[in-house]
Amino acid sequence: MRWLELSVEASGELVEPVVHLFSRHGEGRVAVEQAGGFNPDEGERGPPAGAPATVRGYLPLDATMESRRASIEVGLRLAAHVGAVSLVGERVIDDSEWLAQEFEPVRVGRRLLISPPSVSPETRAGEVVIPLEPGIAFGTGHHPTTRTCLEWLERRVRPGMRFLDVGTGSGILAIAALKLGAERALCLDVDVQAVKSAAANLDRAGVSDAATVLHGTLPHPEAAAAGWDAVAANISAAVLCELAGDLVAALSDGGALVASGLLVERRDEVVGAFSAAGGVVSWERTVEDWVGLEVRLR
Repeated sequence: MRWLELSVEASGELVEPVVHLFSRHGEGRVAVEQAGGFNPDEGERGPPAGAPATVRGYLPLDATMESRRASIEVGLRLAAHVGAVSLVGERVIDDSEWLAQEFEPVRVGRRLLISPPSVSPETRAGEVVIPLEPGIAFGTGHHPTTRTCLEWLERRVRPGMRFLDVGTGSGILAIAALKLGAERALCLDVDVQAVKSAAANLDRAGVSDAATVLHGTLPHPEAAAAGWDAVAANISAAVLCELAGDLVAALSDGGALVASGLLVERRDEVVGAFSAAGGVVSWERTVEDWVGLEVRLR
């Protein structure tokens, strides 16, 4: 399959609106690139708030491409009235080019280091290395929603846990959970390309024997109710609201889930959906207008 890649440089206050613009008109396919090199030993948890970034969106080269692109260009022109934003490049790529993608290694939390397999990064004692080729399914640890989930997993996962990853994308969260000690991971995604990408990444990371990657979402015959100690859903506010009941039902006694991918303005709506489903928010974190929620059984 072929895609049109649009690259946009945006000032910090406009990164989130541009991501939302690409997510809306590009079927959720969007990547955010920010400078790496952060030092967790100095208390740095990621890029400074408001740091500029390059946002890349991907539109399928089909009959919908021109209308999608026109909508994005209108949105960028409106955004330019309030901050620095510009379309700096576009190119046509095909699926084979995803394998050639590179990104800077990124440290997340205290022990996680995400790195392309082609790079041999210097590691620290006790560091958990996650080799990753993002492919069409994004998720490299650079975006705030992915970082929030990874940091939550680092605190939450204990040896022997069962982990459910809804909207697995690149598989990064499942790889992290398994390397942190989870006994089993089930990964679900509605995007066939994401399923392929996640399966390849889990195999590359040496944890595929403990993981199952399937096409689909909740409810799913392989995702037993009340069977999961840790659940991650890094998706979108609309889908979180739709799946709130199934996500809460998936939790074991004492289990918890992290819900991410929602913007600040959708926070109350998502919290309300989980509350109606019998869940309670026990922790939350906001980074650059993106909210992460921990939900437990009431």
